[in-house]
Order: sequence, then C-alpha cells, then structure tokens
Amino acid sequence: MRGSGAALIRATPAGPGGTLPAMDRRVISSLAHRDHPVAAPLSDASVGRLLDRALPRGDERLLDLGCGAAAWLLRALASRPRARAEGVEVSPEALAAAHEAARAAGVHGRLTLHEQDAAVFTSPHAFDLVLAVGSAHAFGGLLAALATARGHLTAGGYLLVGDGFWEREPSPAALAGLGASREEFGDLAATVDRVAADGWTPVYGHVSTQDEWDDYEWSWAGSLSRWALDHPDHPDSADALEAASAHRDGWLRGYRGTLGFVTLLLRAT
Repeated sequence: MRGSGAALIRATPAGPGGTLPAMDRRVISSLAHRDHPVAAPLSDASVGRLLDRALPRGDERLLDLGCGAAAWLLRALASRPRARAEGVEVSPEALAAAHEAARAAGVHGRLTLHEQDAAVFTSPHAFDLVLAVGSAHAFGGLLAALATARGHLTAGGYLLVGDGFWEREPSPAALAGLGASREEFGDLAATVDRVAADGWTPVYGHVSTQDEWDDYEWSWAGSLSRWALDHPDHPDSADALEAASAHRDGWLRGYRGTLGFVTLLLRAT
C-alpha cells in the first residue's frame, strides 16, 4: 500500500499507462492532508476519545512516530497543559505545517519535532504514550512498528497504533488501487491476534466507519485538487490534478468498502 508521513495511503496510485506524476510524493501528501491533518480515516470525535483513554493523567510525555503535521500531538497538548510531546517525521513540508500550527495554538514550547526517519529515532528518555497511526509501512510492517514503539515506552505505558485490515476479500482492482498485496493485511480478528501474539494486550480500540473513510478520501483528493485549481500556473498543478484523479479512481473503483482501519490502544504484557 502506498503514502508519506503518517498517511495511511502510502503514495499515489499510478495513472493511465502505469506512470506516476513527477511531483514529489511528500509534497503531494502534505497538500492532500491540509483539510484532514490526522492523515487517517478517523473523525475528530474518535481522535478525542482515543486520546482520553490513552492519557488518563494529563501530564504524560508523548511520542508520535511518523507524526506528519503533528495533528494528534497538537490535539493532546491543547487540552492538557502539563503534557509534553515529541514528533518524528521525514517530510519537511509536514514539519513546517506542524511548527506553524503549534505556534498558533500556543503549545510550541511543549512540542519538539525531529526531521528524521522514525525507524531509527533514538531518545534519552522513555514516553508514557507512543503513537504509530497509519505509519506501519515506514517500519516495514505492523510487527516492526510494534517492536520500535516498545523500545520507547515507559513501564506500564500505552501504545496507540492504527493499521489497515481486510473488511472483505480484496479484488484485483482493490489491490491495484492500493498498490498492496493480499498478504499485507489480515482480517480484523487476525490483525488483533497478531498484536496479542507479539506480547500486547488491547485495552481499547476503534474501527473506522465508512463515513470516516469517505471523509478522509474525499478530503485527500479534494484538498489536492483545490490546490491545483487555485494555482493553475504552478509547474506542479497538472501533476497534482493527475495524482488526485488517480487516487480517487483507485478508491472508488478499487478498495472502497474492502480496506478497513483499526486503531488499537495497547499495553505491553
């Protein structure tokens, strides 16, 4: 499956003839997530509920591995004045947006951002909550993401991880739209079993609804299209429109209703 940063869809499906637009994929992702900075199929209410479960004290230290524009961290810090957070992200465009949003929200002094590969990030201290939502691909898969996150957690800390699963058997069109293989995901039960077998206990979870998926996908393609239409003379405008159209086509004619998304709150056992 394809995208950048915290994005679930890891890049842009190929257009007619199997070619990709020349536009930088990190720029595409940054533009596509302007109206949906969580960069995963989750509503604001779902994000808030998950954070409330994950941050029971309010003074926790958080780490987001593949934070994108740091939407999860900004949401957590805004209502928890004693919390502190760090985010790790490879996209300078996403980090610039995160810095700007943090200053606007007045939480910049409690947020540290690292432009680095999340898979090799190290820190001198552990964290009460680690997030890896929609970024398992950056580590080489779900189990590798779990292993990386475990190394950053305090004893008794929480991990919030979000990844895809098959709602139903994927068709060739669904696999093509995602750029995925059948083996990349299991169904929901198999996904939870894999996590439990790796030494984690789910203490809460959320399965994204079709409404959440549709909002995410319409936002992805719509934000990118609107930018292109607003900047017709930009050298990347045509590529952005092509990327948005290819992504929308891969979703509507491919994986809509086939790919699910689950966000699990875990404790290590």
